[in-house]
Amino acid sequence: MIRTLFAALLLPAFAFADEPIGDAAKDLPIFDAHIHYKEPAWGPYPPETVIELMDRNGVAMGLVSSTPDQGTILLWEHAPNRIVPELRPYHGTAGSSNWMAAYGMEQYLEQRLELYPHEGLGEFHVRAMAGANEDLLRKVAEMAMERNIPIHIHSDDAPVRFFFEIAPELTIIWAHVGMSSPPEVIGPLMDTHDRLFADTSYRESDILEGDGLDPEWRDLLIRHADRFMIGSDTWVNGQWDDYDGIISMNREWLSHLPFDVAVKIAYQNAENLFDRRIGKDLIGTR
Repeated sequence: MIRTLFAALLLPAFAFADEPIGDAAKDLPIFDAHIHYKEPAWGPYPPETVIELMDRNGVAMGLVSSTPDQGTILLWEHAPNRIVPELRPYHGTAGSSNWMAAYGMEQYLEQRLELYPHEGLGEFHVRAMAGANEDLLRKVAEMAMERNIPIHIHSDDAPVRFFFEIAPELTIIWAHVGMSSPPEVIGPLMDTHDRLFADTSYRESDILEGDGLDPEWRDLLIRHADRFMIGSDTWVNGQWDDYDGIISMNREWLSHLPFDVAVKIAYQNAENLFDRRIGKDLIGTR
């Protein structure tokens, strides 16, 4: 009911379902589905500053993973109503290139999942299936399935296919929609797997074309409007420095989509995925 009323307030009386949302995209609450709060950011961007940045840009809530996980917990403890925590494997000497070979990784993940209410496992990198620790990846899938939480994976399409082969009911958030994967690869995967979600971080320039949208991306976003989310990917402090610009660029491509599609991608898909209520009234709260 709240969502319906909010949508009605934003929708111009003359608008039709297939017309772009236009300037009303500026008023949408945003769920940022790809936030990192890594250790180098803790000093220049303390938790209160991060929340202020979110407030200024109309970001009502965000999915956060960090290197190390302590960063995620710092933000979540500061603003539990604004932060959805997920567990990133990276800590100590375990990073994106070697986390699958790190001693005790399975135990580390189990312990952190027991200690804190993480609602996702990731974002983690699987650069190629050749040489990947498949036994550990199977354990990761099991952990996620046992807790009914998604995994958040940075990879091309091969690891996504692997996870669905071993766990067809798993929910996956595909970081950056594959980073460089084109719509002709993304589309069939999403057609086949209805538990495949994606964040569009770092794909803004692919989606936008001239004064509108790339036609293939537009078709893809509309066809799977119920499974895309936007993201900022604050993996370095430069991303925090440019947070205003990143969110503005996402609102720009949202503005070219039909109203109902833009609203789903902006925040409703996250509401459904994480069972949260997301609205502008969260702005200014913790």
